[in-house]
Amino acid sequence: MHQPNRRDFLKHTALGAAAAGFLPRLAWGEATGRRKPNVVILLIDDLGYGDLGCFGNKRIPTPNIDALAAGGARCTMSYITNPPCSPSRCCLMTGMYAQRFGKSGMARGLPIPEDHPTLGEFMRDAGYATGQIGKWDIGSKDQGPQQRGFTQVAKRPPGDFYLCKREDGSEAYLTDVDGDYMVEFVGRNKDRPFFLYFSPFAVHSPVRQTPKHYRRRAKAHGGKGSAYEGAVIAVDDAVGKLVATLKKHCLEKDTLILLTGDNGANLGMGGSSAPYRGGKKQGNTIYEGWVHTPTVVSWPGTIPAGTTYDGLMGTLDFYATAAAAAGKRPPERCDGQNLLPYLTGDKQGDVHEYLFWHNADPTDVRHRNLYAVRWRNWRLAKHPDGWRLFDLKNDPQEKHDLANTHPAVVADMRKHYDAFVATLPPLQPSAKFRRGKEKEVEEGWGWITGDGK
Repeated sequence: MHQPNRRDFLKHTALGAAAAGFLPRLAWGEATGRRKPNVVILLIDDLGYGDLGCFGNKRIPTPNIDALAAGGARCTMSYITNPPCSPSRCCLMTGMYAQRFGKSGMARGLPIPEDHPTLGEFMRDAGYATGQIGKWDIGSKDQGPQQRGFTQVAKRPPGDFYLCKREDGSEAYLTDVDGDYMVEFVGRNKDRPFFLYFSPFAVHSPVRQTPKHYRRRAKAHGGKGSAYEGAVIAVDDAVGKLVATLKKHCLEKDTLILLTGDNGANLGMGGSSAPYRGGKKQGNTIYEGWVHTPTVVSWPGTIPAGTTYDGLMGTLDFYATAAAAAGKRPPERCDGQNLLPYLTGDKQGDVHEYLFWHNADPTDVRHRNLYAVRWRNWRLAKHPDGWRLFDLKNDPQEKHDLANTHPAVVADMRKHYDAFVATLPPLQPSAKFRRGKEKEVEEGWGWITGDGK
């Protein structure tokens, strides 16, 4: 099942004095003798910017996620640099623009680099128990989670994306089972530092078979009672199970949680990108809502409660942030930055001065190619009739093209975009790879365990 042991990727020294500036205020791990903090990443499929209460949604109750935001940081300018789902996950798990290794559009099945540690491998080698639950969709069929660093992988119960069978034969909603898996993982690893990557199939389209009790809760809150609304509530309940378990084991202040979506809102199912335009629907992926996602970061006692961070950042930065929490320096090839100094207030401004999108796949039948760059309040995107410039602060719906009135801004942003593109290898078209041949995770009940090598 496992590949032969590969080289140990971690050759980094322990964190030195706080004066080195690598971590804000606190130096964890080997440098202090304190227990390393746990790290949990919650990546929700197709979660739109406007789908959560803490980001303005008034028809879907999400009290558990809202509580995380109230007790930590709500990040309002957080981005996915490689939509849709497969490249987005590859970016998060490598801490790199996925275009760095040729993955631009879907290209499902394209291998991720063998000479660069995944976040699972990095955290495993930093002394963490590493767990993966839910959708993988990363790399080739031979690069499953157990081959790329995860020592505890939840099996996928028999069924589909929505309904599954428990071991006793009873029917269950898959998101509920995934939430139970999180409870099991935390309970099993409560006495040692752990890294958990939770990526449920909800609220991926087409959304159906959501239990009626979730739909009723949405309707009682002023929603339509749709399958989509119910699925968001189910995800929120799973987050609630996680938080309750952390509190039960007195781990809340020892746990960094990062929550976001893998790309923009599922507009066809009723998802919301408000106040932005666009999302996951053909003809809408050229706009801001396709890549602008809600992000919540919580670490009680370290990140001040009620923080709102408005700087440019993204899932690109989760790797370096997890590494910082573990007291380690990320690999040199990571494009992301440590978010913690910005969320604690030790640093001000944008994490990235510029963010880029170069999704150039002529074989993408859904026409989801995207060429764009973000800088300050500006978004420059290539439309069929040329490059258009928008001031997102004053025009989040991207209705007023300002390219002709701000040619210097366009020229500067194009210069940086072209320089980024010049660093990329040839991009691999999706048509080279067969959809559905890669195995997500083993089907069954319980856990696959091993050394993650």
